[in-house]
Amino acid sequence: MKHIFQILGFSLVALVYSCSPKAKEIVTAPEVPVVTTDPNNPCRKFSDLSPADKEEAENAFVLYKDQMTFKKYEAALKIWKVAYNLAPGSNGTVMGHFSDGVTIYSELAKATSDVELKKRYVDTIKMINAKLEECFKVDATMMSRRAFDYFYNLGDLISEEEQFETFTRSIEMNKEKMVYYTVNPFTKLLYDRVLDGKISVEEGRKYAKIIASSIEYGDKNCKGQECEGWSTVKDYAPDRLEALEGVDGFYDCDYYSTKYYAEFLESPDSCYIINTAYSRFLRGGCSETDPRFLEIKAAKEKNCFVPPPPPGTLRQAYDAYTDGKYKESVKLFEQFVDETDDNEKKSKYLFLIAQIYYGDIKNFSQARSYAYQAAKYRSGWGDPYLLIGKLYASSGPLCGPGRGFDSQIVTWPAIDMFAKAKSVDPSVASEANTLISRYARYMPNKEDIFLRNLKAGSSFFVGCWIQESTTIRTAD
Repeated sequence: MKHIFQILGFSLVALVYSCSPKAKEIVTAPEVPVVTTDPNNPCRKFSDLSPADKEEAENAFVLYKDQMTFKKYEAALKIWKVAYNLAPGSNGTVMGHFSDGVTIYSELAKATSDVELKKRYVDTIKMINAKLEECFKVDATMMSRRAFDYFYNLGDLISEEEQFETFTRSIEMNKEKMVYYTVNPFTKLLYDRVLDGKISVEEGRKYAKIIASSIEYGDKNCKGQECEGWSTVKDYAPDRLEALEGVDGFYDCDYYSTKYYAEFLESPDSCYIINTAYSRFLRGGCSETDPRFLEIKAAKEKNCFVPPPPPGTLRQAYDAYTDGKYKESVKLFEQFVDETDDNEKKSKYLFLIAQIYYGDIKNFSQARSYAYQAAKYRSGWGDPYLLIGKLYASSGPLCGPGRGFDSQIVTWPAIDMFAKAKSVDPSVASEANTLISRYARYMPNKEDIFLRNLKAGSSFFVGCWIQESTTIRTAD
């Protein structure tokens, strides 16, 4: 029995360190090209117009940009329409007016509260993008930027499904490679759609592999600004991909064996690593005759054997966990909790379920629920509150881009929970103080607070899955 607590305890430490929020904002995408060398533009160009219309169109192409400079989008729109309607093909090579049109309509959509008007603006944006594809050859870079804009600038107006499809088009056009500024938003969409069952496990696995290979290639071959972009990606996307290990059948033997055998070779004497690798090989459906599995199994039997519980529900629960059947093990532990009248055992195994949801199934809200249940059966116990604090602290990549303000604010409710843990249970004060000190460094700084018109000491509601009111604090 002892070994499962060792596994879970170490995994929580690893999760907390790997998911710590970073203090740097996500990079933005570069501008799309405004000029193409395509000589076969089929749309009406300046050269197709009468001298009077040609002069009016050329003037309009210049004047609408002046209005955009001063953010006068309604005035810019009137002039932009003249340019766009007269010569959508411009001089045959310039195409920046398409992205300018998208910008104008996007800003107008943000500025109005009229829902129907917003929809019309978005429909027009789609028409502009369709016209762009008619007039010019749209490449992977342009499609990638379109996907980026749909996610970050029009996320409330364009369906998640269409956003996802636009990203996948950009990936297909780029021969299943991704540019750095599309990885994080696409990973977020992929993760959500897999968990919601909106795409199949097979499709999800396909794109997870593309994301992973793109990160590996981009990180090794980047130059200049791209390296900073890939650094930001590495703070978010790998955590989301790893969280998909909690989805039954998502990753196969190749994934688990490659990842966890490498970890075993690095720490061949660690029972935490050995037991985790053993469980993950079974979870991936790996053959028990695999030489790597046999090596791990031998190390487990030699160095990490723990006598199993007597036959019964509890034994079945531990066996299911060891076999990588985490959801089945949760059901059996729940059954044992229902069967026993011992409140000490109820609290112990409810807390164990919370740890499984955190470290293995990757369902943070369920982990919190079971931690709270565990605390009800044992007064003056700080461990459940420490776990909830770690859940919050690990949510930087889940509630934000992994860096920046949205990821940093999770430290506030996390520190609240660490403080609560030591207030109800002095025996955990040392660990709680260590965690408070660690995560206080990741809180937003005074400048971040000031720029958002916030004030230290004021109340703040943290959304995402956390849904907690907390107090604003700064790292400096």
